[in-house]
Amino acid sequence: MNKLKEQLKTLHEQLHQTGPIDEELLDLLQQLDGDIKSLLEQGAAAQPESTTTYGLAERTQELTARFAAQHPSLEPTLRELGRILGNMGI
Repeated sequence: MNKLKEQLKTLHEQLHQTGPIDEELLDLLQQLDGDIKSLLEQGAAAQPESTTTYGLAERTQELTARFAAQHPSLEPTLRELGRILGNMGI
């Protein structure tokens, strides 16, 4: 969970340094951020059963593809976030 927290923090830092972000992408990213924060609040021992946390890795990969074209500097961070979530089975 610590790697997930660190990666999320890195993403937030990079977003503040990035130029304007398309409103639709920003909404999707904020939804993903909220879902990840909910997951972190559940704790490492709890397995997420909520439909909001289901498929976070896949949703992160989709966002990565969309951000890659407009904001290539965010792509590696999002890709790593998706990898961490996928390794967690989320």
